[in-house]
Amino acid sequence: MEGLPQKHNFSHCCHKADFERKHCFLHNKKADVGFLPPLPTLDPEEKCQTYKNNRESFLNNYIYEVSRRNPFVFAPTLLTAAARFEEMTKTCCEEQEKANCFRTKAETFIQYLKALSSYQKNVCGALMKFGPQILKSINIAVLSQKFPKIEFKELISLLEDVSSKYDGCCEGDVVQCIHGRSKVMSHICSKQDSISSKIKECCEKKIPERGECIIYSNKDDRPNNLPLREAKFTESENVCEERDADQENFMAEFLYQYSRRHPELSTPELLRIAGVYEDLLRECCNTKNPPDCYRHAENKFNETTEKSLKIVQRECEHFQISGKDDLKYHYLINLTKLAPQLSTEELTFLGKEMVTALTTCCTLSEEFACVDNLVDLVLGELCGINENRSINPAVDHCCKTNFAFRRSCFEGLEADKTYVPPSTSQGLFTFHTDLCQAHNEELQRKKDRFLVNLVKLKPELTRVELQSLLVDFTNVVKKCCQAQGPEACFKEEVLPALFPLKSNWYSWSNKRNQNSP
Repeated sequence: MEGLPQKHNFSHCCHKADFERKHCFLHNKKADVGFLPPLPTLDPEEKCQTYKNNRESFLNNYIYEVSRRNPFVFAPTLLTAAARFEEMTKTCCEEQEKANCFRTKAETFIQYLKALSSYQKNVCGALMKFGPQILKSINIAVLSQKFPKIEFKELISLLEDVSSKYDGCCEGDVVQCIHGRSKVMSHICSKQDSISSKIKECCEKKIPERGECIIYSNKDDRPNNLPLREAKFTESENVCEERDADQENFMAEFLYQYSRRHPELSTPELLRIAGVYEDLLRECCNTKNPPDCYRHAENKFNETTEKSLKIVQRECEHFQISGKDDLKYHYLINLTKLAPQLSTEELTFLGKEMVTALTTCCTLSEEFACVDNLVDLVLGELCGINENRSINPAVDHCCKTNFAFRRSCFEGLEADKTYVPPSTSQGLFTFHTDLCQAHNEELQRKKDRFLVNLVKLKPELTRVELQSLLVDFTNVVKKCCQAQGPEACFKEEVLPALFPLKSNWYSWSNKRNQNSP
């Protein structure tokens, strides 16, 4: 493929070998796919005919289009997605109302792919930025909650297979990724009696479906004989000695024991608790009487969870009061002020994802874990997967300092003080007649982009001023689209509506120049 490395800026990777070469390609993988148009959608009749004429070409093209728009999705997920897509195509092509069938089934399908893509990207980002230890901690928390009756030794054995799988999947090694996933699922199914009572039916499925089934299976019930607390970590006289003997294993066991007892907590919260405990022991084990110091650890854990809970409660209250659109504008303004260096596409996507997290979770009984997990995925998207990604000093600090506490770090951020807005609007507020043809979702997307671009140009404006200008813009669109010449109307009305003082000055200046001799 002559010229390909140069075209995609990979030339320097080709001079490396083995692991270093793979690592180089991974670190230079293009994460921002905003330059690509939305996934092309054929007319339902045309789609069915294309599938009928050449099934293999049809599915290969689908995998290609989905893969390039989701560059970090694992290979097994893409294969499962292709199988689901074919199943959907077969079903809908038999229906009388093909368009309605595709529309209904595609929504669920897209949500499935988006959720897994976001999670996989977040985990790989954690691995690349913070190393294998944070990946191990994430997997301990997730697996201990899902399989609370698994023994610690068995968990550690399983983690070896899981870590190997992520190495291959995050590097983009398709063969190792598929083999690693199969090995993990075989391990789980071979020990299902001691791991989980909820996966029997999953383990009877064929290999591709088996993995998805286990991933989406319910958490197992907590063992009846499991006490509410594990005394070994807060009441033993020998905590410091046990920690010093093997700190990594000791902390892994603490996270395992705490996670299996707290199915109601999110993965980030469990990692925060583990971080608080580690810091507490570092302090306590240097005192004259360590047991007196760490005996109150549970209070520290509860305080940490209470802080996180208040953030979620505040967000859900905001959701209940504001409504979907106002909530989205709130996040679009906030995110753009925090990270104006991001592209308009990225910021509108992140704002939409924040709203999705709250609308999905704020009415559920497991509200806290759901919101905290999904918002963490949004922050993962913001921070990006590559460790060399840089946005601005404050955001970079939150993204790179502590994986577990990045949520609270972002909570404390204000508008980026290093940002210098462009001196002109650079044509961002020039509108054409296509704006009048836009309806519903497309019109909403244009309004979202307008708001983000407005914040980028005028970051000093308050939320109230920005939302007022958005209302003015909506009114201008309505007025101009009813005029005989919409483009001329936009030219005449938009800037005065947005920047009345500047526009008045332009108007006065032009008139003065016209009157000059």
